[in-house]
Amino acid sequence: MASLAAAIGVVLGCGTWFALTRAPQAGVKDAAAKQSLASRTRKTPAKPVTVVSVSPARATTGVNGTTPITVTFSAPLAADSPMPTVTPSVAGSWQRVSSASIEFVPTVGFTEQTHVLVTIPAGAAGVRSASGGLLAAPLTTGFWTGGYSVMRAEELLAQLGYLPLTWAPATQAGSVPASSASAQLSAAYDPPAGTFTWQSGYPSQLAGMWAPGQTNEILTGAVMAFESDHNLSMDGIAGPQVWGALLSAVAADQSNQHGYTYALASQDSPETLTVWHDGQVILQSPANTGVPGATTADGTFPVYSKFVNTIMSGKNPNGTKYRDSVWYVSYFNGGDAVHYFPRASYGFPQSDGCVELPYTQAKFIYPYLTYGTLVTVTGPIP
Repeated sequence: MASLAAAIGVVLGCGTWFALTRAPQAGVKDAAAKQSLASRTRKTPAKPVTVVSVSPARATTGVNGTTPITVTFSAPLAADSPMPTVTPSVAGSWQRVSSASIEFVPTVGFTEQTHVLVTIPAGAAGVRSASGGLLAAPLTTGFWTGGYSVMRAEELLAQLGYLPLTWAPATQAGSVPASSASAQLSAAYDPPAGTFTWQSGYPSQLAGMWAPGQTNEILTGAVMAFESDHNLSMDGIAGPQVWGALLSAVAADQSNQHGYTYALASQDSPETLTVWHDGQVILQSPANTGVPGATTADGTFPVYSKFVNTIMSGKNPNGTKYRDSVWYVSYFNGGDAVHYFPRASYGFPQSDGCVELPYTQAKFIYPYLTYGTLVTVTGPIP
């Protein structure tokens, strides 16, 4: 019996040991399983999103104002991610180029010499990736648009009839739709190639002033004529107001209604004034220019002021004062003007610097010498 009891004790002892040692091993496995499950279900923080590139790049100059703005990120953006802001504000929209790139396409574009800023928002209210990544800090970058082209101004003025030349694009693809404000603005920065052709009948003195793509007397006069027709200050400079009116005029096909006139005063004896209109000589008349001490300066000048009748006053070369009523007056250079003044004869120096005409000729030519009309004075000065 004692032996049996001892054997049972051994068995029970062994069983107790087995139970005590096996139970803890099961508990460890359960804890490890729970820890593994927790690690698998724990949410990994989203990787921050960064800006890879912006185009046009920071500090770029001379940009065509119709150029789209492209921003590329390091990861695909969320469908409802906020978009960057563009200043100055112009009509347009952000579009997705790819999952990680967006593009701002202006409806028309930015005007010349504009500093454009692009601000990309950050943080909880900023751009975010499809996985929830945020931009750490806001980014602001910017670029400058270029200036409008002198060549394009000449092309448009030729199309509208303000130049003694016509213009045609080199290819059909170079034809800019008049009704497309965006296409016209783009061409103002980057003009299409084309050809200017002189209208027949004009003299070599006028043709010699022409320099396509460069500021010259012909362009200055044409801009003044356009400014006059559109109630703008006549300075002969194609500034912002002129360009705005010019693009609007092209869209509305508002062409020049008074034709193109050019006047040439010759101080060779006998002195004459010859006037061309739309390539035809419409007047060739004896004229008087300035006497010694009050000569008429050689050069080419645009008509800038007009009066049917006005009073001219000043001093004669001998110091005496004058105050005269004159008619059909077109000022072109300071106090010098084409006008009627009664003389016994015409064809030699008699004036105080003006180009004097007989009454009938002065009255006839007055409506043709519109604002911006070029008057060239040439020949020997006494």
